[in-house]
Formats: sequence, C-alpha cells, structure tokens
Amino acid sequence: MHRRTIGGTAVHPVGLGAMPLSVEGRPAEEDAVAVVHAALDAGVTLIDTADSYHWHAGERGHNERLIARALARRSGDRDRVLVATKGGRGRPGDGSWTVDGRPEHLRRACEESLRRLGTEAIGLYQLHKPDPRVPWAESVGALRELLDAGKVRTAGISNADAAQIREAHAILGAGLVSVQNRYSPADRSAEPELRLCEELGLAFLPWSPLGGISRSSLDGPSAPAPSDPAGTPFHRVAAARGTSPQRVCLAWLLALSPAVVPIPGASRPASVRDSAAAAGLVLEPAELALLPDRTPA
Repeated sequence: MHRRTIGGTAVHPVGLGAMPLSVEGRPAEEDAVAVVHAALDAGVTLIDTADSYHWHAGERGHNERLIARALARRSGDRDRVLVATKGGRGRPGDGSWTVDGRPEHLRRACEESLRRLGTEAIGLYQLHKPDPRVPWAESVGALRELLDAGKVRTAGISNADAAQIREAHAILGAGLVSVQNRYSPADRSAEPELRLCEELGLAFLPWSPLGGISRSSLDGPSAPAPSDPAGTPFHRVAAARGTSPQRVCLAWLLALSPAVVPIPGASRPASVRDSAAAAGLVLEPAELALLPDRTPA
C-alpha cells in the first residue's frame, strides 16, 4: 500500500468522512465511536469533520466533539491521525445549510473547533464553501491569519472552482495543501479542479465519492437509490472480483491520480473496513477499461 501525502503528512490512501456519525439518522454515540475505532484499526489516518456536522439546532460541533472523544479513548493513535475540520457553514436544525465566509466568523469558528478538538493547532483547517456575499480573498485571508498565528498547521478549501483555487494558492502559498470537492462516478464535474491540484501539488479529497454507487448522507433518506445498480460497471467488476462495488469505486478513484485521497462516509464498522481495504485493491488495465476514464483536457 502506497500512502498518499497531504502537505508534508503521509496518510492512508482512504480517509474517513465522519459526517454520517452526527447528522440525520446518526447512530448512537457508542456505535459511532466504534466506527471511528474500526477506521483506526484498519489503518485510516485521515478523519474529516466540520463544525456544521450535526443534526439539531444548538448542536454545533457535535461531530468534532465525537471525534475528540473517540480519539481520547485511543491515545496511542491520536498523534498519527490527521484530523481535518472545516468552518464557514451552518445548520439551523431544519435540514438546511447556511454559509458564512466572513473573516471574523472563520476566526471565531476556528477557536471553537480548537476547544472542541482539544488541540493547540488544527492539523488541516478547511474553508467549507465560498460565500458569495464575501470577497473570496477576504475569506482565504482569514486562513492566512490562522496559519500565521499557529492556530492551524495547514489549510484547505472546499467546493472551490479552478480560479478560486489559484487565488487561494497565491494567498496561502505552501500553507494550502488540499482541495475538497465533490467527485464520484455520478459527478465528475470537478475534473478541472483535480487536474489543477495535480499541477499545484495539492491533495484532492473527493467528498461523496461513492455517488452513483451508494447514497450519500447529504442526499437525505428520501433520495432515490441509484437506478439499476446491478448493471453498473462497478458492480460487474466487483462481482468478478468477489468484492464490493464500493471498494471497486474507491480503488478506481485512487487509480485516477496520486493526488486523490477519497473520504467516504460510514456509519457501520463493516463499511469503514471495506472502504479502507480499497487501498490494497489494484485494478487491472482491463478492469479500468470498463470504468469511466479521465475526462480529456
């Protein structure tokens, strides 16, 4: 298994997207902690969270607190895990999402995340989404301030287009290490951003990476399942290999680029173990030929 790099930190090729452990339909806390511990046992060293990953109003930081408690029970693993959190979004508790990219909000959100995670510096702090009401340079400038103050060790941006990535790179320099955008078999619209990450030496963290194979927590419980899932190429390769289509999907993502570090969500230990095992699944050229190829530049 070849590890991937985020900034100067080597990580397991597949991370854990922790959002399903705190949003609608979340498991009981002990079950959620078991998922985190299963990820650690499987070798996962990247956990992605955010201050807005919660269900009800007044629960801001639910997921960060959960991750902190889970890691506290496994103190031997804490130093080898990169915890990536995000600021700049909110959840009023009615299922909707808000965005707030004001520098003063991001500075305050970072301080609160530091307290919840129980650390002096956040390993990777990400701007969750561009705020159309705030100049992008001002929001990214807040990340620059947090880096300079030693509050965060590295910075990332999420849901950003190519122009925003270039502007953030100009402001943050080597402090910018990652971009987290949606990318999956069902949605490859971030192909230009992936190519730019390769050019700039940034890690590309696909969120909802199993779209088209499995339903994301963001899709909601009423969203339809993928149509005719047994007929997808991923399912056919999985059947021939005797493995899961989810594992094949993650292996496909890893084969696309060394910049890719997918962060699939999980709400059961079995799911996180299956996802982590994708790092050891090397797809043959004939199998990759059945799956979607890189979009031509």
